[in-house]
Order: sequence, then structure tokens, then C-alpha cells
Amino acid sequence: MIPRLVLLIWNLLYPLAVVLAAPFWILKMFRRGGWGTGLLERLGIYDRDAEFEKVGAVYLHAVSVGEVLLALKLISKWRAETQEHFILVPTTATGMAVARDKAPEGVRVIYAPLDFGFLIRRVMRRFSPRIVVTVESEIWPNLISQTHRLGIPMGLMNARLSPRSERRLRRFRSLVQPFLALLEHVGIPEEADVKRWRALGVRTEAAVLTGNVKFDPEGAALPCRRPEFSAMLEEFPKAPIAMAASTFAGEEAYLAGVFREAGFLPVIVPRHAERREEVATALRGELVLRSRFPSPSSPARKPQVGEAFIIDSTGELRDWTAHADRVVIGKSFLAKGGQNPSEAILAGVPVICGPFMANFEPLVSELKEAGGIQMVHDREELLEALREPLPDQIARARQVLEKHRGAMSRTIALLSRA
Repeated sequence: MIPRLVLLIWNLLYPLAVVLAAPFWILKMFRRGGWGTGLLERLGIYDRDAEFEKVGAVYLHAVSVGEVLLALKLISKWRAETQEHFILVPTTATGMAVARDKAPEGVRVIYAPLDFGFLIRRVMRRFSPRIVVTVESEIWPNLISQTHRLGIPMGLMNARLSPRSERRLRRFRSLVQPFLALLEHVGIPEEADVKRWRALGVRTEAAVLTGNVKFDPEGAALPCRRPEFSAMLEEFPKAPIAMAASTFAGEEAYLAGVFREAGFLPVIVPRHAERREEVATALRGELVLRSRFPSPSSPARKPQVGEAFIIDSTGELRDWTAHADRVVIGKSFLAKGGQNPSEAILAGVPVICGPFMANFEPLVSELKEAGGIQMVHDREELLEALREPLPDQIARARQVLEKHRGAMSRTIALLSRA
């Protein structure tokens, strides 16, 4: 099937999907604080004249918070080496909030335009980027085809390919292959994925093994303790801290109960901060919200024994891990796929996960084999893991991450060829 026919089908179905999804999308934006934050930019309408825009930038398309933080990590190191200009382009309201809060001065932050051909052309002509890069495995037909038509090289960085993503792309290989063949630079985290991307249609010379930028100890800003976080934790009855990172529905109550039984203060970081009321209901009100934490001068009562501390904020997880004595990975118990364990490892904290970590293979298998992570399957195993970390667990985990050292520099070198 030729790209023109695929684009025709996409351009017929995508507007319908946008219209049907718009009410839910607007509601989600409102809940996540995205209302009134420049959503006209999704239609290529900006608050400054085009003549004042810098051209020739590196255009980084990042979907949500995790991708934005990864893009910011890349920008920080790249700017230290060159005088490149960057445009950071989040898709979600939470990603936009983090980008605006954390982007260095001089980095242009805009919402990603909807994937309509005329909008992509308008945005590309306005900014004239020297290269367009999507963070991880984002494939948008009009973004790829229009940048190619305009002579702008395009690539993927940290192009992770989970088993589920690979199965989905293989199912639609005839549809995606023509677009993957247009990519000029694809930075791939794992050696096994290089052949998979090439089999799906990425040109041999375009697919380059870079290592995983997320796991690169050299390129990472290490988690660090913040005085304001320490001050909050000191208000709780003294106990070691077990942190559940990026949890999904149902995991909060389960993990908080186990943490209490093991004698730990439960600190829960939901994957989506707007779920705070749902989490509060699940924990039957036995919690303190970070967003409503009483100020030092407040007459409000102090947290009580057994109450969980819910971190209902965005973009703070990395530094909260530095305050933990144990980190338990969310989306690995009652939901499937898992979350990134590397930040907790870099923080020097023993990491525990449930049995569902497929999205972070082969890293998790390598960590298990090295004794750098504890994978548990039931409540009793979790209790034991909380009480007894593996011997030399932190050092062994960091050793596994060493194979990704230099991934950031290799990615920058790859994208600088354009």
C-alpha cells in the first residue's frame, strides 16, 4: 500500500477521531490544568508574530511528562556542547506544564499541532527547523510525510520497542513501513531492537544502536534531597519510607497496606496527579495530600500514625525518590507494563517491582539476574523484600546501568549529522 493511499485513509479517519475524542480530551485538559494554557497552538495559532521566531532549531516532539523530562535531559547536555536552538513540543497538558516550568531560558515551548497536513506545513514553515525528532516511538503520518516533503530530516530518539508495540506495528506493517522508511536517524536503546526496527521498515543505515538515554548514568541529573520535601516528611511520625512510584488504580490501597504492615511510612506517587480524589477514596481518607500539606505556621493537625502521604504533583518524582528507603515500582502489580526503575537506582535506593514489567525488558531481566532488583509475586514476598534488600543490591543495579553510559552523547552525535 503506497504512502499516498495510507495518508488518504488517515486524513479521512483522523478528523473523525479528533471530533469524537474532543469532549473527553477537553475534560482531561481541564482536570490536568491545561485549560487556558495556549491550546490554540494545537491549531498552529501563536501569541507572537512569525517574524520574531528563531529558525533552524532542533524540534523535539515529546508527548507527556516522561518524554518531556527526557527531552529536557537531552537539551541540557546538547546546549552545553553546542549553540543549538531548541523547540520543545509537548502533546499533553501535564507535559506542557512541566516543559514551561523546567525548560531553560531560550528554549521555545509550544503545543504539538494536531496531525493535519496543512497544520504541520504551517508550523514547519513558521519555525523552519533543521531537524524534527520525536522522543521514543511516536509515529505520526502527516508529521513524517510533510517534513519529508519540505526537505527537513526526521528521526526518533530512544526508540524503545516494547513487545506490545512490536506486535501492533507488525500487524500494520504494510501501513507503517512507508513512513518508517522516510526516517533518517533512529537512535535505538537495545541491540535486539535494531533488527526489529529494520524488519518493520527503518532503513539499515538509519537504525543506530545508541543505548538507552533514560538509563545513562553519565547524562542523568541525579535525584537529590530537597529541603522542602524533608520538612514535610519530618512532620510524619518517624518511620522508614517506602515509596510507590507511578501507581495505577488499585495499587495505592494494596501497597499502602503492605507498607504499613512492614513498618514503613507509605509514600504514594500516582501516575496521574488528578486521580487524587480516587486515591483518597481508596485509602478511606487515611492520607495527607502533598498539594494540601499544611504550612509550618498552619494550626492544622500533624499527620497521624498510619496515614499515607500522597504526592499529587507533577514532575517531582525523581527527587522524591532520594528521600525513600525503598522504592516499589507502580504499574507492575495490578496493572501491566511497569515503570522506569532507573531513577530510584541512581538515587541509591533498593528497588522492588511486581511481576508485570514487560515494558522495561530486557533491563529488568538483566537487573534480576545481577541481583539488582527484587521482583515479587504476592504480599508475603513483598513484605520480605521490604524488610530484607538483596546483598549489594544498589551496587549491582548500578553496574547493570553502566552498559548505557554514553547513550546521551551517542544520541546527540547521531542527531547532529543532519
